[in-house]
Amino acid sequence: MTKTNPASVTIGILGSGQLGRMLAIAAAQLGLRTHVFAPDADNSPAGDIAHRTTTASYDNTAALATFAADVDVITSEFENVPATIMDLLADICPVSPGRIALHTAQHRIREKTLARELGIATPKFWPIASASDLKAAMRGHGLPGIMKTCTLGYDGKGQVRIKPGDDMDAAFDSLGTDDAILEEMVDFAAEASFLLARNATGEISHFPASLNHHRNGILAQSTAPAPLHDDIIAEGMNAVEKMAEALELFGLLALEAFVTVDGKLLFNEIAPRPHNSFHWTIEGCATSQFAQLARLLAGMPFGATHIYGNWQMDNLLGEDMWKLPELFASAGTHVHLYGKADAKPGRKMGHTNRLLGS
Repeated sequence: MTKTNPASVTIGILGSGQLGRMLAIAAAQLGLRTHVFAPDADNSPAGDIAHRTTTASYDNTAALATFAADVDVITSEFENVPATIMDLLADICPVSPGRIALHTAQHRIREKTLARELGIATPKFWPIASASDLKAAMRGHGLPGIMKTCTLGYDGKGQVRIKPGDDMDAAFDSLGTDDAILEEMVDFAAEASFLLARNATGEISHFPASLNHHRNGILAQSTAPAPLHDDIIAEGMNAVEKMAEALELFGLLALEAFVTVDGKLLFNEIAPRPHNSFHWTIEGCATSQFAQLARLLAGMPFGATHIYGNWQMDNLLGEDMWKLPELFASAGTHVHLYGKADAKPGRKMGHTNRLLGS
């Protein structure tokens, strides 16, 4: 889809959170319009910025059809949209990231299995459907591991650490699902993420890699460009490109990976959407991840992705809001707030970007 007047292009966004908000801001800067669809679209982070909103549940097929008819292309700010919804929308207009990408990214075993099939190294993992499966895997493994729900877990939620001698029945029951995965505990030296954009014709644009630090299962800080060996960077970029091609991606794809103490890169997970660890691109790159997504959705050429110096992104959680006066007064610190009313502990309220050395 290419229109000579950007103002005639409307991007539909499923979801009303901060990723949709920052996409709507980037789209507006390019002269594009946005329409947010979500159960809580009104007075939401994304809804506050969008040109139009639809407040309806994701299973309201009539509202979805009306929404799709009003836009030129649709993307989702989260990967857990039911495949049936994307199929319905795809019959009306182009959708991003595409059915295959969503279906794979929604399930930890599917994404890790695909990575292995593509020759991308992963930690050892075992499907867990019962306490008996967990006991058998731990007997064979004999080392500490992490059991996670295969779907819906994020920011440290839906997972439990396990070591030999723990109560396996209680651990399994604590997840409340029979669709789980046990992953070996990785002795890693660093965590890194790799991001690319792929347009409708299969062209690809990479971003510089990020080095990440988590606290209590939540991303705390990212620095870029990641200070890793060139071979590791090349391997990560190759891995995310392989995944994007296999998924027939239309949109953005982020790949998170571990760098082990002996210098190996191990796949962790993918996300077919803008990624928290690349929020620094808003000031740090010639084209941010959100602007790049808006461009490809509108059929525009890719923007350049070279980085301006060395950047640090810090998440602002509910418990960090007391820092705002100091942050606003700090020269060279770019504060981004998401417009959320309730500053709850552990809730992402915003982030800061800072050019290191400034």
